[in-house]
Amino acid sequence: MQSIQLKDPRLSWPGAISVEHTATWSMPWRLPYQQRDLFPTVDLIARATMPAGVRLAFVSDTRTLAGNLVAKPEMGAIDLCCDGKFMGSVPLEGRDHFQFDDLPAGEKVFELWLPQFGEFQLRTLGIDDGAALAAHADTRPRWITYGSSITQCRTAASPTQTWPAIVARNCNFNLTCLGFGGQCHLEPMLARLIRDLPADYLSMCVGINIYGAGSLSARTFRAAIISFVQIVREQHPDTPYAVMSPIYSPPRESALNAVGFTLQAMRDEVVAAVDALQAAGDANLHYVNGLDVFGEAYAHLLPDELHPDAAGYQIMGENFTQKVANAYFA
Repeated sequence: MQSIQLKDPRLSWPGAISVEHTATWSMPWRLPYQQRDLFPTVDLIARATMPAGVRLAFVSDTRTLAGNLVAKPEMGAIDLCCDGKFMGSVPLEGRDHFQFDDLPAGEKVFELWLPQFGEFQLRTLGIDDGAALAAHADTRPRWITYGSSITQCRTAASPTQTWPAIVARNCNFNLTCLGFGGQCHLEPMLARLIRDLPADYLSMCVGINIYGAGSLSARTFRAAIISFVQIVREQHPDTPYAVMSPIYSPPRESALNAVGFTLQAMRDEVVAAVDALQAAGDANLHYVNGLDVFGEAYAHLLPDELHPDAAGYQIMGENFTQKVANAYFA
């Protein structure tokens, strides 16, 4: 096999915010890694090393694709799509290599979907001897979505089966997933990051981490939503933008958290924030009730009463496609 240099400009890393290249491996980040100290906390930085929604993309006529990586005790699977068609999945936990064989003949667009959890450090990438390699010019609409572990989707079956990936593949979007497990607290630095990225569509699902940590109260939550959206709007004044409230979580619906919030009350605050922004002239901002995407009817697909299981994330993806993407992203 011929080895491809991971800095080769014919390789792209869609969904990554930055890529760290060392002498022995390359790692995609979902933050600008050289400025990571501006994005506290340690937990957020750790989640940013997990390449949820990140792909390695190129064009080739190779019939085999192989890679070597730094083995990690905790890591998800890697999926391959060729010309948008799913080719297969390889579990990576504890492994230092992967390989896809018997791929279709002829030139095709490769999208290697990287694990949605676990730090991913790629050492080498190999294609058949004599195979061609070219850059992929991705002209699909760019969609950025921001959220919590429910957007990162650790318990999805594989990287192409997270709900953002399902939406992106259904709608032919170029996905950037900024779902950070436990770390969706409406920090201004994340708003600035989204503001400065190219985007055709925007969405965020906010509330569940804020409820769990008590990080914002009835005094500050609505204001934080408004401020976050306004920062993003500095560079995306008219981009369709969906703001989703929390999905269903049985024990949290009416139970008061440390600062006196319930999920029901948080949904009311998200509505109020969107209403205020719309009244101020934001005609392309849309409220989405999280219960319309994943409500009480799916409670049996919440094994921990918080995170959907693999089947639940598939339902979320289909519901978001129909009720949000098809309704507002056009």
